[in-house]
Amino acid sequence: MGFFDFVKNAGKSIFGSSADAAETDAAEAIAKEVGDPSLADKIKVEVDGETVKVTGDVPDQATREKIIVAAGNVEGISKVDEDLKPADDSPEGKFHTVVKGDTLWAIAEKSYGDGSKYMTIFEANKPMLSHPDKIYPGQVLRIPTAMV
Repeated sequence: MGFFDFVKNAGKSIFGSSADAAETDAAEAIAKEVGDPSLADKIKVEVDGETVKVTGDVPDQATREKIIVAAGNVEGISKVDEDLKPADDSPEGKFHTVVKGDTLWAIAEKSYGDGSKYMTIFEANKPMLSHPDKIYPGQVLRIPTAMV
């Protein structure tokens, strides 16, 4: 549970253009962004200006982290306040804010000591990432705990 900071103008628009649409469709938009439409019925999403509040029960830690990233990497959002309860007790991953010049290889090298594990980061951020080379400054990525 906590607050997460994001770069306000670094994301894409998934909530629609009006405040009413954002309130109505926010849970569905995030569930679609995470790649699990069934989440729309399990989470509650409130958009208040630049802050998104997400609450609910989720199947695991990875899903919790994907929801945080999906909610925060949205144009106009600078904070995510989450109270998501994962059903498992797996270890928390970390988050990385992409800076100019970053590549998934470089992030994997920094995070795991092995750049060839970049696909672990890519897979952990699908479907929000469509290609390993398509990351941008300001985007926040989830970095799962290293698999041995």
